[in-house]
Amino acid sequence: MSRPLRVFAWLSFVAEVLIIGTGGAVRLTGSGLGCPTWPRCTADSIVPTPEMGIHGVIEFGNRTLTGVVGILALVVVILIVLRTGGRRALGPTLWFAAGGIAGAGAAVALGIALDIPAGPLANGVLLAAVIAAAIRSVRTTSARRDLVLLAWVVLIGVVAQALVGGITVLTGLNPFIVGFHYVVSVVLVCVTAAFLVRMNRPDLPRESAVPAWLRWTTRAAVAALIVTIVFGILTTGAGPHSGDADAGRSGFDAELLEHIHAWPSYVLFALTIALVIGAWRQRDRSPLLARWSIILLGSELVQIAVGLFQARNGLPILAVGIHMVLAALTAAAMTAVVLHLTRPVTGGVPVVTRDASEARAGVGA
Repeated sequence: MSRPLRVFAWLSFVAEVLIIGTGGAVRLTGSGLGCPTWPRCTADSIVPTPEMGIHGVIEFGNRTLTGVVGILALVVVILIVLRTGGRRALGPTLWFAAGGIAGAGAAVALGIALDIPAGPLANGVLLAAVIAAAIRSVRTTSARRDLVLLAWVVLIGVVAQALVGGITVLTGLNPFIVGFHYVVSVVLVCVTAAFLVRMNRPDLPRESAVPAWLRWTTRAAVAALIVTIVFGILTTGAGPHSGDADAGRSGFDAELLEHIHAWPSYVLFALTIALVIGAWRQRDRSPLLARWSIILLGSELVQIAVGLFQARNGLPILAVGIHMVLAALTAAAMTAVVLHLTRPVTGGVPVVTRDASEARAGVGA
């Protein structure tokens, strides 16, 4: 893959992690309604006013980073489409983009005319255009369809996240919508991580590189990680960090959820130890699996230490924020582990069609 694609793919991954950090800062500092409306910051201003203070700056900063994340995701889409299909494949994508922007503008005008929220309507139109462009692009791609699909999923997710973020504000920081917002962010971190892993390996048929028991251990670890993250979200939704003094809570018992959240994390840790041992024994067949399993174990050790610290010290906001970001990085490491359970088939030939070869030739034209 080209150097620009590698650079922007890494930047996209980093940005997806950073926006979890800034989103956490919004919530933990009580700035969730620093900009009380959406998509404007106030009814009369796109940017925060001086009267809104630091809360408005923090909330608007997170919204601004969303735009950066979207631009990076779009650049990755353009670069991978050029790489796999050439300039001819990029044309329809740009037409869909132009149509989506025009449709969003029309939706804004319609919303203003009918005196209805124009932001969600415009965002929905843009999301529909991106989905339509993604479907056409993936269906007409003959080489590295996996990378094309992953790139489009990230872009779709970013546009959808903007819509979910707006709904979060409009519903007064409903804890369940806030939790869903975080889940989507973690998923996007995993997708960008998967893109990085797949980008660095040849497009060859693959076979399992580990015994069945290790595959099942990994699947059990994935399930434990998902349960841990879900109960972590529920715990936060019942805890004191609501994002705003007037925001509602889920009503669950936060102390009970805190204990339940810890149980699957210890199961995950035990499974990861077994995974590391098994991966180390298979390091000749999959050396990267051994390396990533150790990274995963290290991430979990730090995460457990931070979790114990925050639970015993009254949930300090910095520790909670680090805990949120580490959860996403742990999920990214788990993604890398799962993708390294296989290896290229010995003697396999690259999965490249004649059209894809011609497309690659057209990139440099």
